[in-house]
Amino acid sequence: MKQILVTGAKGQLGTELRRAVLPEGWEVVGFGSAELDLNDLQAIATTVASRKWAAVINAAAYTAVDRAESDVVAAWQVNALAPAAFAAACQAADIPLIQVSTDYVFDGEKPGSWEVDDPVGPRSVYGASKLGGELAVRTGCHRHAIVRTSWVVSAHGANFVKTMLRVGAERDQLKVVDDQHGAPTSAHDLAAALIQIARRLVEVPNLQGTWHFSNAGETSWYGFARAIFDQAGAHGGPAPELLPIASADYPVPARRPANSLLSHAALTRDFGIVPRPWTEALSDILAELYRKTKS
Repeated sequence: MKQILVTGAKGQLGTELRRAVLPEGWEVVGFGSAELDLNDLQAIATTVASRKWAAVINAAAYTAVDRAESDVVAAWQVNALAPAAFAAACQAADIPLIQVSTDYVFDGEKPGSWEVDDPVGPRSVYGASKLGGELAVRTGCHRHAIVRTSWVVSAHGANFVKTMLRVGAERDQLKVVDDQHGAPTSAHDLAAALIQIARRLVEVPNLQGTWHFSNAGETSWYGFARAIFDQAGAHGGPAPELLPIASADYPVPARRPANSLLSHAALTRDFGIVPRPWTEALSDILAELYRKTKS
């Protein structure tokens, strides 16, 4: 049995990785914070060395973007030092490490899609700490894949889809930012891509690099919210009035990229992965959410 160690097992992505359908002979073994404390670098080394893993997918992260602005050390510990420890342990074991990263490593100022080799320039503590994790993995483990993603959503955990449905049921009118653009990412679809990438890295020992995954298409947070409520209507969901606003009208501690759109060119070229439209992925998420509500 080829086993893939997955961190962040209780999060959105970790949940989908544990639920993923794998080929015969493959298995995901998930570790949540209770099983593996990412602040304990020795525990990371011991866990990686504890058995003959096929690969490691580090899906855990400090994702409280605004809190990170005043909780700098904690963000860097989980997002940079823990990946460094995984990189060292995976290098010693000669196994591939797949590190999940973010659109926040870019400054968000470029028009069009971000390519994997575009210059980075994070504008927040969260983005800088995730870039630190990228550098640690890139320099510490020769068998690696860094996979940047954006706007991750699912039928579980805390995310934009669930927040919109909750506040939409409580209020008649919602104001949503309309000048930040990108593409939502289904945690389910991202998990499937990560499994495919991990398997390829196991099969091709010299393969390494950086890739982007999000669902296809482009929208703003306002456009995303409108699609959520339009589709939720078919399930009897809420229908609040939506008002588009500028980022300046919704001040938060951490600066968000104005443009988070990620290019899939390298991903499709190297793995044959062609992400489906985000509207289709959203439909599946809402169907699962409303099935849970009725059960």
